[in-house]
Amino acid sequence: MIVVHHLNNSRSQRVLWLLEELGVPYEIKKYQRNPKTMLAPPELLQVHPLGKSPVITDDGTTVAESGAIIEYLLSRFSPGTQGRLAPAAGTPEALRFTYWLHFAEGSAMPPLLLKLIFDRIPKSPMPFFVKPIAKGISAKVLALMVEPNLKRQFDFMEAELGRSEWFAGGDFSAADIQMSFPVEAAAQRAGLDASRPKLMAWLKRIHARPAYRRALERGGPYDFAD
Repeated sequence: MIVVHHLNNSRSQRVLWLLEELGVPYEIKKYQRNPKTMLAPPELLQVHPLGKSPVITDDGTTVAESGAIIEYLLSRFSPGTQGRLAPAAGTPEALRFTYWLHFAEGSAMPPLLLKLIFDRIPKSPMPFFVKPIAKGISAKVLALMVEPNLKRQFDFMEAELGRSEWFAGGDFSAADIQMSFPVEAAAQRAGLDASRPKLMAWLKRIHARPAYRRALERGGPYDFAD
């Protein structure tokens, strides 16, 4: 039996969604973030040495990292599928699928995390004489590096969804599941809005999927779905 070690408001929501799409039975072990630090609890260190989520266990096998988990679950429960969560091997869609599976964490998430960090710096406790300096540095980093990078990525993703309804092509796939977290985070915290109508329409489509709704019911509160 698959056990999903599920942290609230985290990437592990994607794993629940994938399992619902696959129709695979699974159990959830829930963990809560520290309300002050927003870090994962130390109990997750007992599952994986890095103490982060997502991580799954499957009859003695432990798999961490969203992309690795998706590939493991597809090979384990949906091998050789063509057009169902993964395009057929050797097709242009398969290449796009692999690209977006890696883009989500390799390219999309770093600037989103930087924006979260530098947005918080001016609000963090610090000596009063340091605050103007910290605010100035944060504003400079955001303006010169983070915001331009985010805009370029949003424009790129918007254009790609102009090529097809889903990220890997004409059919919904696990690449869309992997891309859900960065796009949801961008809409919540990084200014993604109606100026990119294709991305916003894509968000509505994924949020309307029955398997997505079932994963929310089982996983509990998930702020990024709002």
